[in-house]
Amino acid sequence: MAIYDKEELDEIKQRRKIWENTLLKGEIEKRGEWKKEFKTNSGIPIERLYTPLDLNEKEWSYPEKLGFPGDYPFTRGITPNMYRGVPPRMFVYSGYGSAEATNQRYKYLLSQGAKELIIASDLHTQLGYDIDNPLSRGEVGKIGVAINSLADVEVIFDGIRLDEVFVGAQANANSPILLAFVIAAAEKQGVSPQQIKFVVQNDVLKEYIARGTYIFPPKPALKFSCDIIEYVARNNLSEWMCPIIYCGYHMREAGANTVQEMAFTMANAVAYIEEVLSRGINIDELPQQRALFVAGLDLFEEVCKHRAFRRLWAKMMKERFKAKNPRVMALGYTCGSQSSLYTAQQPMNNIVRGTISGLVQALSGVQTINIAAMDEALSIPTEESATLVLRTMQIITHETGIPNTIDPLAGSYYVETLTDELEERATRLFEKVQSLGGAVACIEQGFQEAEIAKEAYEQYKQVKTGGRVWVGVNQFQMDEKLSIKLMRVDQKEEERQIEKVKRLRKERDNKKVEAALKDLKEAAIEETNLVPTILSAVKVYSTIGEICNSFREVYGEYRRPAY
Repeated sequence: MAIYDKEELDEIKQRRKIWENTLLKGEIEKRGEWKKEFKTNSGIPIERLYTPLDLNEKEWSYPEKLGFPGDYPFTRGITPNMYRGVPPRMFVYSGYGSAEATNQRYKYLLSQGAKELIIASDLHTQLGYDIDNPLSRGEVGKIGVAINSLADVEVIFDGIRLDEVFVGAQANANSPILLAFVIAAAEKQGVSPQQIKFVVQNDVLKEYIARGTYIFPPKPALKFSCDIIEYVARNNLSEWMCPIIYCGYHMREAGANTVQEMAFTMANAVAYIEEVLSRGINIDELPQQRALFVAGLDLFEEVCKHRAFRRLWAKMMKERFKAKNPRVMALGYTCGSQSSLYTAQQPMNNIVRGTISGLVQALSGVQTINIAAMDEALSIPTEESATLVLRTMQIITHETGIPNTIDPLAGSYYVETLTDELEERATRLFEKVQSLGGAVACIEQGFQEAEIAKEAYEQYKQVKTGGRVWVGVNQFQMDEKLSIKLMRVDQKEEERQIEKVKRLRKERDNKKVEAALKDLKEAAIEETNLVPTILSAVKVYSTIGEICNSFREVYGEYRRPAY
């Protein structure tokens, strides 16, 4: 169904030709153009002008491509009234040092209007090592909070009820353990699992592609992640609990372009869904679906990406998996700034970068907004920089007017053309991954990693040669003294944490711990769902290292091959 009839299109075509041969030609002959090529950050050529002719060439149809918010294909948003009904939630990614320090930061952020807290775990926590493991030395509390056992999670949420605030966890390789920690801590507060407002990242496949914090080989790791999805589905926990976030974010931060981010994320999602369906879960009974994407600085490409991926997702769920439930076809978003673009040089510029990222998220209708702090390239955010992030998101929500209408950029000839182009390119790459055996097979072959590495190298060359301007890095540099305050974790904190876990091991009932760890190993061998057994181990204060070591004995550890 065309927007314009043939007579109108012919007139537009004729008037465009006249414009090109007179006004435009004269302007170019006189002034030229300030760049040789105009492309999106992903290399998609950008035309000088977009008109209805561009959409007509694609046989563009409003009902097919856009529809209405809350209705298939969900291009315009996943709920009928979008931000007019529920404004975007603002999450703050935070956590550092000890559980006590993180509890203090969380209470401060909540007092300043934060609505969702995402637990940033330190490296040893993400890799499933105990604090006193020699491999943990020097890393405790540095890039997130150190979590060794349920005791730490109890402290993190002391005075913060887990049925009153949305909580997320950056956990992937050991996500069932973090889920168990949160459930057990909530029960200690008198909060049932059905009341917990919790989302766990749980996308381990992208760790092999881009991020590197994996523990087990890909196939048992995939099974481990899907145990959470099955557990949530079978225990009626999906009202407030999201058991997985399909993450393109980290691939993008590793150097992927927008098309790769979309295609590889969808391929990973298919692997999880197929595994869960193989366990007898009905497609229409899947828990809520959510994705984590970058909101980069190429404003139009990023907005179009989110719109295109919602449409791609809805089509895949309907056509490939035969879903009928709109809740399954509608993909919610958590978003974050492209922190790899933040610079240590002239760090105040990062405030502007973060603001643009927040605008991208609001304009594209994401459910949860996040902006990285200006000191991201230098340290863990200070209280002041974390507050500025929160205020930026609050200004975007309450002062810009963006949330007043749904999908405000819809109908732009450029936006709709670029949305279609991204959908088509991502579909082609997604189909290539499927033809090679799917996400896990491609991970084992190193396909995604190699493709992203090539793209990252091309981006590096562009920055190095000046083909892509990076303000303060390859152009517009200046001599400067660092004038902002930086966050530093107390160097003595590591020893205090080690003493704390040693004390825990003395005070707990170690016979119960030994029995729980034995049960874990047996459950892993029998390939049953591990979440209930992990929950039992967590409640007797087994440590994260002890639990992961039980599984290491069964699964082994993954060592990245040389491709």
